[in-house]
Amino acid sequence: MRRFATRAALACLSTAVAAAVLTCPSATALSVPADGVSRTAATAALHRQTLADLDTAMHGEAYASVAYTFYAAQADREKLPGAAGLYRKTASVELDEHFREEAALAGVVGSDAANLRAAIAGETYETTTMYPTFARQAAADGDANAAALFTEIGKDEARHLAAFRAALKVVETGRGQIPAPPSVDAVQVPAGGRKVHSARTLANLDTAMHGEALARARYTLYADHAAAHHRPALARLFQGIAQVEFHEHFAGEAVLYGLVGTTRANLTKTIAGERYEAEVMYPTFARRADAVGDHQAARLFRDNAADEAGHAKAFQEMLDHLH
Repeated sequence: MRRFATRAALACLSTAVAAAVLTCPSATALSVPADGVSRTAATAALHRQTLADLDTAMHGEAYASVAYTFYAAQADREKLPGAAGLYRKTASVELDEHFREEAALAGVVGSDAANLRAAIAGETYETTTMYPTFARQAAADGDANAAALFTEIGKDEARHLAAFRAALKVVETGRGQIPAPPSVDAVQVPAGGRKVHSARTLANLDTAMHGEALARARYTLYADHAAAHHRPALARLFQGIAQVEFHEHFAGEAVLYGLVGTTRANLTKTIAGERYEAEVMYPTFARRADAVGDHQAARLFRDNAADEAGHAKAFQEMLDHLH
């Protein structure tokens, strides 16, 4: 869980700030050490700028897939099946097409052992550094609810860390059993305002949500790899933890953050984000990739820009016909 950049956040930035993010990817905050990310030999030919742009894009796609799922649930509550269906369809595209294709080009998925080591690095950072820090800061800022949530999630991540370490030992030695996946206690995210007061807590919730969304997406791909390589128990572990990151951790943080609004508000926010990716982010990434000879990446960025333009159009039509 490294870069803190998403369509929802960028859609709310001024043009100048958004341009700065595109010009200097390092301007975005890091939320996990760079060595926690596995890279395959296939990425060696890619320019580091292209890899950074792929990383930013994957963060946005992972976040959108999760957020859109909760927007769909809100549309269900408002008895708007058309909007709910559109959100679910688009969420699937963001994860199963855009994220997967970008991850393949970036070499995100390695061997089962490499995937476990990457997961261990991320969970270690969250357990020992990120969540304890966020909990202390929230308590100091008077946001006791966020402090309690950060503490609880940190404990969950410690259990995930232990499970991944045990699984790695089994994979490396061929002895023992892969731990069973955790159960999921799903949290509902209805429309509601922010439930924290401090700007720092709000920023930390945002960072945490992006990390949880990325973990869910990566673990989903790791699960698919494990299943394809005849390790069904490992696939179940990755998938089970992915669901906890999605339906418990991200969801709990989203409630405090006030992520979900009315469907009208959600559509308005979504359209701005999709247009930003279609008209600014992906075209910029494509031009940069072409400039350094990474033409395959440039084609992918252009294809995704076209998709996002189509999404923006569909969401705009949905908003225009909303009663």
